[in-house]
Amino acid sequence: MNTNTESELTKKLHNDLQLLVESVKSIAQNNQDDPIAILAILRTLESLHQELREGSFQKALPDNRQLLYDLLKDIEAKGGWPYIPRLRLCYLLENWSDNTQEL
Repeated sequence: MNTNTESELTKKLHNDLQLLVESVKSIAQNNQDDPIAILAILRTLESLHQELREGSFQKALPDNRQLLYDLLKDIEAKGGWPYIPRLRLCYLLENWSDNTQEL
């Protein structure tokens, strides 16, 4: 694949991802006062992350050492493995405790 085609594909991917981000943010904004809705959004994103990781990503993994090395370099250079952390229950309780003291 030539550099122009790669650049065009990269731009298209970036634009597609930006539209996705804006869409998710809009859904979150429309439901900002509903913690159950926000939790549903987070669960959906986590499920999608797992589906992509276990499906498309694993199928696309390189089958030779050089390409695997290149992929690992890219992962390391751009911030490591994507991870979706879960909120800890103690944080929720602390937040709840802080809010009840204000009342």
